Amino acid sequence: MIFLCHLCALFLQIQLYKAILNAFTVQNMETFGKKLRECRERNQLSQSALAKELGAHHSIIGRYERDEVKPTIDVIKNLAKILNTSAAFLLGESQDSDILQNPQMLKRLNDINALAEKDKECILYAIDGLIRDAKTRQAYAS
Repeated sequence: MIFLCHLCALFLQIQLYKAILNAFTVQNMETFGKKLRECRERNQLSQSALAKELGAHHSIIGRYERDEVKPTIDVIKNLAKILNTSAAFLLGESQDSDILQNPQMLKRLNDINALAEKDKECILYAIDGLIRDAKTRQAYAS
């Protein structure tokens, strides 16, 4: 069981890295830059105001929005926090910009995150199985 938990955790890390690498490719014409601009405008922030909150030079936001420069994952996390969205939305992994705005879901995720690494891995392994089963049921119901 422990081996499976470790294997699952490794698989999740690999998938995350793949998602990050693929996030900057054009998918449905929604690039990181377009999503960033959409969120910035929705929050009624100028590029300069966003850069100031981020602690960066004002020109970098424009470069991100034009997809000239790719930010680090830490910058993406900070941008998501400032813009009240998720990194997943900015990276194109989710079409829902408010996916993590549900307080009950955030509490559950924070509770899981506060556990020991071994416990987290096992819980995530079980959740992955439940999600897979639900998706399978959904696919057969259609």
